[in-house]
Amino acid sequence: MKLEICSIAAAVLLTAVSAVAQNKAPEAAPTAVGVDKTSILGPTVFKFDQLPVTKNATGEVRSVVKQPTATVDQLEMHITTLNPGQTSHPAHRHVNEELIIMDSGECETLSDGKWIKVTKGDIIFNASNSLHQFRNVGKTPAQYHVINWSPNKDKK
Repeated sequence: MKLEICSIAAAVLLTAVSAVAQNKAPEAAPTAVGVDKTSILGPTVFKFDQLPVTKNATGEVRSVVKQPTATVDQLEMHITTLNPGQTSHPAHRHVNEELIIMDSGECETLSDGKWIKVTKGDIIFNASNSLHQFRNVGKTPAQYHVINWSPNKDKK
């Protein structure tokens, strides 16, 4: 049951991210601007061109949301642009599970102890507490969407 819920949630999130990336979200839906970050996230549309861009040493990031939902303690999504030759961060682990969806560029991901090349359309799943890392091995900036969630503490 838990796996089915995660699979359904991942499919819904992938569809939403794909729509955002293609700027195909319905115009009538609410935007994330002014959303209360402590309340339960309801139906929301995140418009790519309205997300604030934060430049950093490795490229830039667009923070989408970091908020509880009806089924997880925290849903966090962001869109990263990683410059050529850069690593997003050192290899690490965390309890939350994570999907990375490649939008453009050529990267490598450390997954299950192996470096694997990923390009546009590829999807990486980082399981809870698995060692992972991400690096741009291409000649152009790479862009990818990150969706991660933490389980409800009261659900075992």
